Amino acid sequence: MKIAITTLAVSVTSLLALGLVMLYSSSMVMVDRHTHSEVGAHMLQMQLIWCVLGFIAATVVASRDTDLIKKYAWVIFAGCIVLAGMVFLPSPIGMQLNGARRWIRLPGATFQPSEFVKIGLIIMVAWYADLSQRKMTTFWRGTVVPIVLIGVALGPVFIEPDRGTTILMGGVTLTMLAIAGARLPYLFVVVVLAVAALLFSFKHDSMRSGRISAWLHPEAHMTGAARQAEEAKIAIGSGGLTGLGLGDGRQKQGYVSEIHSDFIFANIGEELGLVATLSVITAFLLVALSGWYIASQARDPFSSLLAVGITTLISFQAIINIGVVTSLLPNKGLALPFISAGGSSLLAMLIGVGILISVARQVAPERIAGSDISPEANPFAAKAA
Repeated sequence: MKIAITTLAVSVTSLLALGLVMLYSSSMVMVDRHTHSEVGAHMLQMQLIWCVLGFIAATVVASRDTDLIKKYAWVIFAGCIVLAGMVFLPSPIGMQLNGARRWIRLPGATFQPSEFVKIGLIIMVAWYADLSQRKMTTFWRGTVVPIVLIGVALGPVFIEPDRGTTILMGGVTLTMLAIAGARLPYLFVVVVLAVAALLFSFKHDSMRSGRISAWLHPEAHMTGAARQAEEAKIAIGSGGLTGLGLGDGRQKQGYVSEIHSDFIFANIGEELGLVATLSVITAFLLVALSGWYIASQARDPFSSLLAVGITTLISFQAIINIGVVTSLLPNKGLALPFISAGGSSLLAMLIGVGILISVARQVAPERIAGSDISPEANPFAAKAA
């Protein structure tokens, strides 16, 4: 278990360090539209502050027993739902940007509640599945009730609208339910209905339907919705094996928007090359392997499902982000965990890492095999006459 914790900690710390370096590199050419001053240093400073807060939060969570999380699962879940609803409050609390209400305005910063809905929902699903262990194979208790809980949490996120987070957490929670014992045919029906609902919503959402069309037929949208993804591929391709050099990337100069956040993987590929991008993928793979091992060794079903949920969240989000940047998936606007700019995402992910370490700390001691105890050492063994 020490190896798993060490591997997890080293991988996450490495991703964080790379993220800070690449955040400054990708944003150092950005200029504030009002003051006309460079914003790279300010972005780095804010990310460092959130990183410190994340380390503190992760340390506190890691030092606590998961029984405490289980005890207050409903409180945490309800708090996350309240936060998610606050984005719809009028200014100066709620904040609307590019047609979406996803942020709460804080003094000097913004806060994205949906990042914490991810953690709260994972905790709630783990709590419910642990409570209903013997009934998870039934249609009502194993599928309908947990889907309602998931819908309550993701409803506000879907309305914001944030389709990417909704799809991500749908995949994470369905994975948790499948591992908890829910019957796959029932979950398959849920998936079919969810996909149908998403397709219906996309049909009536010109921006998102345009993204899908641009992904399927990029040649017809080279000057519009497909431009960002195509420029990102150019960035990764031009980096070659070792990259153009740190800070020497060209695509960040207005060609790839959001290159400091959702598309930062493209900047890594351009400036540091294939070696760096493969290293990032390897680090996420090590995080996933460590998380799954921790889940397999957890002392109880609740802790195990917590670890499964957090590990799946980090893994799925990384896969989706890298898939979008490489045009394997349509644009969904999800951050690359531990690397992309965004304090809310960074804080939530580090809290998730703290939960994984907490689960690992409480692994039950290994049982001593009976064959390892000699009859002479057993005081209860029958004595020969």
